[in-house]
Amino acid sequence: MSRSEKPKSVTVIDVAEKAGVSKSTVSLVLTGSSKVSSKAKQKVEKAIDELGYVYNRDAASLRSRKSNLIAIVINDLKNPYSAQLAVGLEQQIRQMGLFSMLVNSAENVDTQTSLVRNLKEYNVAAFIICPAPNTSADWVNSLVEQGFPVVHIMREIAGAKVATVLPDNFTGTKLATQHLIMKGYKKIAFIGGNESISDYHQRLSGYIEAMTLAKVPFSKKLCVQSNTTRNGGRSAMKEVLTLTSDIEAVVCFSDVIAYGAIEQIRASGRQPGKDIAIVGFDDLEDSRLMSPALTTIHVDANQIAIAVCQILTNINNGNRNKILVGVDLIERDSS
Repeated sequence: MSRSEKPKSVTVIDVAEKAGVSKSTVSLVLTGSSKVSSKAKQKVEKAIDELGYVYNRDAASLRSRKSNLIAIVINDLKNPYSAQLAVGLEQQIRQMGLFSMLVNSAENVDTQTSLVRNLKEYNVAAFIICPAPNTSADWVNSLVEQGFPVVHIMREIAGAKVATVLPDNFTGTKLATQHLIMKGYKKIAFIGGNESISDYHQRLSGYIEAMTLAKVPFSKKLCVQSNTTRNGGRSAMKEVLTLTSDIEAVVCFSDVIAYGAIEQIRASGRQPGKDIAIVGFDDLEDSRLMSPALTTIHVDANQIAIAVCQILTNINNGNRNKILVGVDLIERDSS
């Protein structure tokens, strides 16, 4: 071939001939259809590799007006549980024959709006969003009205006409608080999270319900809000210790908050797990490695991802279900 000649472009027809299948079978494989046998799929994929065929997904999207790209908008990728959840979502979405694009709003509603505006240009098939604080229902509903399916995860927005997948936050903190009460603790605080997010109210409500049912007195002053970071846990625990010197136990909004609380308890000259019991929420991988090992509420990130993908399979039918994923108490040395 002379230098002036261009290499011949490999087409779908070339792939079909190489694989010994029809052009429509190749197209089904390229679009991730489940209507193709595994044997035919293997033939097509082998032909694609041998011929060096590249599927122009942008052109296909323009033709079909539907992409196979799912946009995942996570609220805070620095949070270990958010990262754990993102991995689970990516794996489940890939098993559906789709691809995901992951972005981080960093808990900023303006960043979230900008990211979604840009992602819409890719004609995404659906958005999976963990809403940033102060996300409005009008904004979410406008996105749906523009033809973009939306699933909310971890948090819900009142008035938003979208499907939502949440851990059972209320039951989780109720279990955590009841566990501490059954151990004989009476002076129990709740720390972490803030009132601009739905999961804070749900988790706080579980704590209040358990205290009320057991007729254990509690003070709203000992329900201390903070950033959902390790430093937030330290500052909230410090405030509790300033308010009362005889606190016996703490229910934490998250494991990360609990990590900071453990550090602050130790810094105050007391022993976490002995002088003050601690319970977290999430069951991060590091929680069993803490000293003391952290009692926590287990939330299976993979089960949340599976529930999201179940919704995606019929999202175009106007699915607005709310799914609560079950939680479990994992008892360890901290309580």
